[in-house]
Amino acid sequence: MTTTTSPETPATGAGGIYVLAAHPHWRDSRVNRRMLAAARAVPGVDVNDLYGSYPDFAIDIEAEQARLAKASLVVLVHPIQWYSMPALQKLWIDDVLAYGWAYGPGGTALQGKDLWLVATTGSPEASYHPQNYHRYFFDAFLPPYEQTAALCGMRFLPPLVLHGARSAGEAEVAAHVEVFSQRLGSYPRWPELDELDACVACPVPETDRPAEPDEIDKLPAKTFHAAIAHGLTAAGATTAADTSGKAA
Repeated sequence: MTTTTSPETPATGAGGIYVLAAHPHWRDSRVNRRMLAAARAVPGVDVNDLYGSYPDFAIDIEAEQARLAKASLVVLVHPIQWYSMPALQKLWIDDVLAYGWAYGPGGTALQGKDLWLVATTGSPEASYHPQNYHRYFFDAFLPPYEQTAALCGMRFLPPLVLHGARSAGEAEVAAHVEVFSQRLGSYPRWPELDELDACVACPVPETDRPAEPDEIDKLPAKTFHAAIAHGLTAAGATTAADTSGKAA
């Protein structure tokens, strides 16, 4: 399976659309695999199959940040797994949306962009109810996505969700995929965008991040070298004392 489409050509009139599709087992996918194909068929949309691009989970951070910089709309396409996203999608967020780049002091690379969640659930919508086995309405599981967008200065768009993907009929799946394709092709000409609030500002004080990661990584090495130096000094002092005693 081809993993990506070319990021060189931005979507017409949108400043670019970057679709991140994450499914650990594409062969078992009923809906997300068709969503991936639909996204690739929309001219100018940059599409990345994360599990195809990074089977070893070694994400090319600089390349991903460059693709994000070209986009006005970032789309997360994946199944909901244990009330969250697949593992590689989470790792992508951890690695790529870095402090000082995506959020925090100087982290303005994503400000003003849009984030759109396009997800599927295996369970029917009725199961996301206080009186059913998921115990909460589906919206209760969206705050981590919304706050990720807010921390980066992005606007979180209303999600497109297909519930009960395991049992949905062909007509329902086809209609869902068609809506997804049309939305990609028409962005940013979505009527509801004019009604959405502006991006929320969530500044992170520098005092909340007192040490940079690279400085933290250097601490063990500094401690090791300091211990070695201390040991050598102590050994030298002992040798000098022994020599002095023998001379007397």
